[in-house]
Amino acid sequence: MSSIPTRSSLSWNDLSHPIVAGLISVIVNYGGTFILVFQAAKAAHLSPELTASWVWSISIGVGVTGLILSWMSREPIITAWSTPAAAFLVTALATTPYAEAVGAYMVSAAAFVLLGLSGWFERVIRLIPPGVAAGLLAGILLQFGIGAFGGMSLDPLLTGLLIAAYLVFRRCAARYAVVGILLLGLAFLLAQDRVDLSGLSLKLAAPVFTMPMFSLNALLSVALPLFLITLTGQYMPGMLVLRNDGYRTSANPIVTLTGLGSLLMAPFGSHAFNIAAITAAICTGREAHEDPSRRWIAGIAAGVCYIFVGVFGVTLAAVFMAFPASFITTLAGLALLGTIGGSLASAMADARTREAALITFLAAAANITLLGIGGAFWGLVIGLLAYAVLNGRMPQKTWRSAFAATPVNKRRK
Repeated sequence: MSSIPTRSSLSWNDLSHPIVAGLISVIVNYGGTFILVFQAAKAAHLSPELTASWVWSISIGVGVTGLILSWMSREPIITAWSTPAAAFLVTALATTPYAEAVGAYMVSAAAFVLLGLSGWFERVIRLIPPGVAAGLLAGILLQFGIGAFGGMSLDPLLTGLLIAAYLVFRRCAARYAVVGILLLGLAFLLAQDRVDLSGLSLKLAAPVFTMPMFSLNALLSVALPLFLITLTGQYMPGMLVLRNDGYRTSANPIVTLTGLGSLLMAPFGSHAFNIAAITAAICTGREAHEDPSRRWIAGIAAGVCYIFVGVFGVTLAAVFMAFPASFITTLAGLALLGTIGGSLASAMADARTREAALITFLAAAANITLLGIGGAFWGLVIGLLAYAVLNGRMPQKTWRSAFAATPVNKRRK
């Protein structure tokens, strides 16, 4: 991990923005994609107790690993459950016995632990040219930027209010733009009674242990796809988010710790958690804090929020999911505008690699899905091929040097 810098004592201004960024990332995660977990649980015919255990295990696991990694590295390491894997499980669990699925979760998690310990993933990450990485990130995030304005068709009052407020805040108090639209949006929804909290009662979640079973069918039909989908759809873009914002923490401890956490939580229902991509970008850019060395606080805040939600199981997760979709998409898109703009600027900065970066951006934005693998992977593959063809070679590091001993990380000053 990178060394911990010696900094002056933290002020309230150092805390408020990263804490809000961490909170927004949690809201976007639960409000945007967590419904897939409930759909997968329904497909598996899980009892309410097993479903609550799944929510408990994945929320606690994500919170603890993100908190530990952010504290140790002093970088905003945001972890999350594997969203593409949850989408895959909606169909996979319909035909796989739950105990065998749990065994497959453990096999996939163990594979990530071995991958992290081997150091190979970090070496592969180092091969990706900065322009291609920036183009990939901009392409992945483009749909969220578009979504910020797409809500005008379905919910013009709320979406228009948030966009107008964002512009005013950026003009008058740029540092408080994201904080302002979050508070304004929540106040607007409560005033219109569009978030019903009357039936909210906090109930502690109780983890339920499931004895794993192992079968060749589950290994091939669940464990292997789960590993590949999580690796290409989450770990790869997640690490590129960190690299794009200048953070140089090695991928090895991240993959190892999240893999170990997934292994320990699998018997309680957790399918996989990993470094986040989309929601991580909310916490790694300038919107979280002007000073990059202060943004690690967002990782701590997100971790604490996840643990809090996990303690109360389905209850608080359901609250976040009750927010209107237009609020979630607009909030996420506006919070990511700075990152999208910065990524595009980085991708286009070098004239020599500009066309390859543009191709990567467009390919990632197209969100190609082939062989069950999502758009982030194919955008990266197409971008690297374009880079190789247009520049006559792969990145400056040769494959031999890249797979030699990984050099000691140097923290961004």
